[in-house]
Amino acid sequence: MKAGLSSRLFFRDRIAVSKPFAFALCLLPLALLVWDTLREQLGTDPVAQLEHRTGDWALRLFLATLAITPLRRLSGSAWLVRYRRMLGLFAFFYACVHLTTYLVIDLGGYWSQLLTEIAKRPYMTVGFSAWLLLVPLALTSTRRMMHRLGRRWQQLHRLVYVSALLAVLHFLWLVKADHREPLIYLGILALLMLARSDAFRSMRARALRPEKALAQSR
Repeated sequence: MKAGLSSRLFFRDRIAVSKPFAFALCLLPLALLVWDTLREQLGTDPVAQLEHRTGDWALRLFLATLAITPLRRLSGSAWLVRYRRMLGLFAFFYACVHLTTYLVIDLGGYWSQLLTEIAKRPYMTVGFSAWLLLVPLALTSTRRMMHRLGRRWQQLHRLVYVSALLAVLHFLWLVKADHREPLIYLGILALLMLARSDAFRSMRARALRPEKALAQSR
């Protein structure tokens, strides 16, 4: 009993110690972006680079957040869930930086022009919609809100799938020539959604039954 308790406490301590490192890794892309900005290493169109890199990292962290549950199910490593909220909030943070860069630097802070762009350009419509859907998810990401909302919390946070699809479509429709990168993100999202589906879980359960039966027979 004591050995089991001590091992759980040790595991919990290791997670607590590793979280600051994960936090620093999530901030690293922003630090590199600031460094490149200060050194004037953003190329001939620095504003486009700022928007592209912040948008890329918002999408990457978004997909990493969605990958936590499938990876946990495939590997049986429950500790991965401890990083999900951090990754999700950092995805929202980079999406906010991405939008702020576009609004403040590209549009000069003119909200009316932003609304015009959203109404006129489909890639802006889906991109802004993806960000809007993330706002209530970020605001209700705490344990207190989880307990307060109960089942409604899970229903609300299913919007993350819609937001992810809209974010990928935003990137796909934004790119005019080479669509390989956004298509890669779309493929990853499709695989993650498949891995989270009930059909995939039932197929995996059927595949694991012979292994479990063999292990029990031994």
